[in-house]
Amino acid sequence: MTVTQEASTTNPKPKTRMKNSWKNILFWVTVALVVIFCLAPAMWQLLTSFKVNQDIAKIPTVYFPSRLTFNHYIEIFARRPFWRYILNSAFVSILSTFFSLVLGAPAAYALARLRPWGGRVILAGILIVTLFPGILLFLGLLEIIQSLHLGNNYLALIIPYTAINLPLTILVLRSFFQQLPKDLEDSARVDGYNTAQMLVQILIPMTLPALVTTGILTFIFAWNEFIFALTFITREQMKTIPVAAAQLGGATVFEIPYGPIAAATVVGTLPLVLLVLFFQRKIIQGLTAGAVKG
Repeated sequence: MTVTQEASTTNPKPKTRMKNSWKNILFWVTVALVVIFCLAPAMWQLLTSFKVNQDIAKIPTVYFPSRLTFNHYIEIFARRPFWRYILNSAFVSILSTFFSLVLGAPAAYALARLRPWGGRVILAGILIVTLFPGILLFLGLLEIIQSLHLGNNYLALIIPYTAINLPLTILVLRSFFQQLPKDLEDSARVDGYNTAQMLVQILIPMTLPALVTTGILTFIFAWNEFIFALTFITREQMKTIPVAAAQLGGATVFEIPYGPIAAATVVGTLPLVLLVLFFQRKIIQGLTAGAVKG
């Protein structure tokens, strides 16, 4: 083999390595840009909550403050009962999530395994309701709340949240129940389990990642919901975090308290972040379950 032939056979390797290195660089640059794009609003709110008022109103904009303060957090808890708002949001969100799972799990199992008469029609109806914007239910729910005298009652939020989250809960859990082996259910029936016992003692523990994933989705919706909470609850001691944060006012009518609003936003978001981090493994299991069979 001549020298030119040897050079021609060895030259493509550096070119291939350079192409791969450029692909890796482009990939990580893209990842960094996506992360910055997604986290920038949250980071901006976090930084604003620690800025002094002079830096918030300063022109040109101060992106990274040199002076930090906790006065905005102290102010929202001193001026308003924010601990009460957090407890209200937690109470409404936990109960609506609990009822969604308790009602949704048996319904999902019935559609997945028992196959009732008209099951396809029921499933189509659930899909349509899932795609239906919740805001379009507002006027009808308002009439129902007024006729049942549920205004300024936690049930005015718990019942609608449960009803809105129930179709999504049924659809997600149904797909998980369909993936479970039927031999397991046959063995349980041979051992004397009825349908309710088999569902509670065997199947639901096996679908725990799906329950956690669905529960967190319903919890986040109930925690962040604004329109229903603003309209159905007017008593100050019963308001939720989104409504309380939106109604923060300044010292005058013309003042917008950017610092306290940012602090209230951080306080309202922190429980959701901690919840997702705590159940991170279960969420990943729930999202990837069924992706690989075998």
